[in-house]
Amino acid sequence: MSASTEKKQALKGAEWLIKESSPFETFIPEDFNEEQQMVKDMCNAFLDAEVLPIIDRIDKLEPGLMPSLIQKAGEQGLLGAAVPEEYGGLGKDFITATLVNEGLGGGFSFSVGVSAHTGIGTLPILYFGTPEQKKKYIPKLASGEWKGSYGLTEPNSGSDALGARTTAKLSADGKYYLLNGQKCWITNGGFADVYTVFAKIDGDKFSAFIVERGFEGFTQGPEEHKMGIKGSSTVQLYFQDCKVPAENLLGEIGKGHIIAFNILNIGRLKLCAAAAGGAKRAATTSIQYAKTREQFKTPIANFGAIKNKIAGIAILIWTAETALYRTTKWIDDKEVGLAAEGKPFNEAVLGAAEEYAIECAILKVFGSEMLDFVVDEGVQIHGGNGYSDEYIISKAYRDSRINRIYEGTNEINRLLTVDMVLKRAMKGRLDIMGPAMAVSKELMSIPEFGNDGDAPFAKEKKAIQNFKKAILMTAGAAVQKLMTKLENEQEVLMHIADMAIDTFVAESALLRAWKLADQRGEAGAAFELDIMRTFLYDAADRINKSGKDAINAFADGDEQRMMLLGLKRFTKVDPFNSKDARRRIADKLINDNKYPL
Repeated sequence: MSASTEKKQALKGAEWLIKESSPFETFIPEDFNEEQQMVKDMCNAFLDAEVLPIIDRIDKLEPGLMPSLIQKAGEQGLLGAAVPEEYGGLGKDFITATLVNEGLGGGFSFSVGVSAHTGIGTLPILYFGTPEQKKKYIPKLASGEWKGSYGLTEPNSGSDALGARTTAKLSADGKYYLLNGQKCWITNGGFADVYTVFAKIDGDKFSAFIVERGFEGFTQGPEEHKMGIKGSSTVQLYFQDCKVPAENLLGEIGKGHIIAFNILNIGRLKLCAAAAGGAKRAATTSIQYAKTREQFKTPIANFGAIKNKIAGIAILIWTAETALYRTTKWIDDKEVGLAAEGKPFNEAVLGAAEEYAIECAILKVFGSEMLDFVVDEGVQIHGGNGYSDEYIISKAYRDSRINRIYEGTNEINRLLTVDMVLKRAMKGRLDIMGPAMAVSKELMSIPEFGNDGDAPFAKEKKAIQNFKKAILMTAGAAVQKLMTKLENEQEVLMHIADMAIDTFVAESALLRAWKLADQRGEAGAAFELDIMRTFLYDAADRINKSGKDAINAFADGDEQRMMLLGLKRFTKVDPFNSKDARRRIADKLINDNKYPL
């Protein structure tokens, strides 16, 4: 097989679970074109020149500083990558727009402010606004002249967004909607010019509105005092008969949930991208510290325990960005395909993101937990100094923690991952029943032993296939046994989600390493192969544990014993010296003096 292999039809969302993927059809970070790499470099240069030298001033919420930085980013075109040229943007592809999020992801509180502006602050109007609304707001948002924000969360409705109590009532003359209520945890809330605010018309029709700073009846609270991202403006918004012109209704009456949930799909993927950018900088900080900090008359980077940590950091960053850009390319291709079918810009983008909403949820969980691991290990590598504000790793540690909460908590995203798969199966969008039945039959058969074949990466490929069988077996049995009660067994659903997350990332890692080995030879891809094989080896144990915990929660007797035997078979991998592999990975990072990719 080679790169000239005939192009296959792209996988639909979650089809990776039941179909094989080709490494030669898989987009990897090494495939970035020159322009995309230039955009990423420009973002990193912007952080180095404009943001990181004044990060302490940003954290003190110096008045006007964050808005001025967002405007500077706009002047360099970094706010409008995803915005069509007709509205003052660059009109770049989805991959390039995602690279901007990664490139700016290492800017601590600035990253939060700029991500909120370009994402939830701009996209609702861009994708759901009328031509007049887009013409009025988008050019100023794309240039940074105006700053954007988003008001969804309320004191009593976080994950339950549709439980919002803010109301909107049309005035007697039909000219205004009168908004009453409050919003909390509003990023950029203290300085934004334009807000997308959700409220229920007549108390029950969940809808969205474009609210401008200065509208009568609209006020804000003081800045919140937060554990991390201290330089990010976070306030409450208050509406007391706030007069919003009727033409500022965004989208259709009663269809606000479509705006909220579609924007979240894209936001989840972009959060993973920002986490990757932040993690790479935190990794470099920790590597450089380990090389200069001496104990027992030698740099701590020479110790096996520290090398183990450095390698663990690299493995998760590399696998996260691998799964991220595999998915990003799928979304980009789907968007292009829908546009070719005649879909307007907004429907093409949103349709593509919805198709891969399951992968977006997976990326949000894996990316945010990856960053948490990286900064936690970074603090540990720094030792006592890591607990001091004098060292920037302490800021990275505090700032990371929010990522597991916003854009939907990781618990919600785990539940959504399984729920969306099952709903697509019920609607006939995804055929998992056939493959699940095949796995059930396989459990009753004698397992195959012997040669895995001479094909490239036959053992790794077999392991991934078996991981998928473990998921299908566990999920299929849970559905059959628990039926309508399954939605109340959140622990079981989260165990299955963890199996899926590890499998998707492991397969993505195999495809990237395989593609690179085909291009460079195995010796030229030794670093990447070590990462892939170590992740796969570790994932097998995690999938086994998640599967056991799920099966033991709903099965007993012969059924339980049969499935546990099947799980053991499906998560068995060959012995592997992960210690030596981790040392080789760490040595490359230490020699490069940074996260190298």
